[in-house]
Amino acid sequence: MKEAAFDVLDLGLLPYPQAWARQKQELARVAVGGRPTLLLVEHPAVLTLGRKAQEGENIVVTREYLAAQGIDVFAVERGGDVTYHGPGQLVAYAIFPVGRRVRDFLRLLENAVVTALGTLGLPDARPNPGYAGVYVDPREINGKTYDQKICSIGVAIKQNVALHGIGLNVCTNLDHFDLIVPCGLTDTQMTSVQREYDLRGLGSVSMEQAKKALTDAFALTFADYDWSLPGVAAGQEALSVASP
Repeated sequence: MKEAAFDVLDLGLLPYPQAWARQKQELARVAVGGRPTLLLVEHPAVLTLGRKAQEGENIVVTREYLAAQGIDVFAVERGGDVTYHGPGQLVAYAIFPVGRRVRDFLRLLENAVVTALGTLGLPDARPNPGYAGVYVDPREINGKTYDQKICSIGVAIKQNVALHGIGLNVCTNLDHFDLIVPCGLTDTQMTSVQREYDLRGLGSVSMEQAKKALTDAFALTFADYDWSLPGVAAGQEALSVASP
């Protein structure tokens, strides 16, 4: 496999505002022809509101409760509704040239995650038509079938470059998703690699394993990507497409 056309930077555990600022720094650099960068990070517990979130109506607890738990809420420019980030979730921000190829880019992000999960022993990982994100096979709970979402995807495009990206639940505290209605979807349950391992008797997964699988999958998926940067139109509005 040829050398990847992007750099990978592991930021470790970083508060959301600092990572958000770093994304914008990287975007400004890539927008003028700098080398694309894949940022890997974990965040302390935080909720983010995409452009569809409006007033955060899919947060099901009070802001006072969140504050008491030390969980901040940020309104951001990505598409989609409300989502949760926290320790044990591998967040990957692909600061890549995209232009108007937003939906194609989303499909590539999904493909990279599906490939990584296959490497990690979850061959049923797949996109869900009509929704951005990656799922594993549905599961019946108390007589009702729920989609099992393992990875959320949300992006924005500014100056023809993507920011935000994916949140892959590796060994995330899934109880924190009870604070919200993820994506506003009532027929969806969040899962994680570790939860699937537990249910399937596959042992344990480490964050380092997940990082390597995802990084390798990005290199493979984007091996033939068109890295050209279209000219930036004056006053161009940000595009956003996502699933929280």
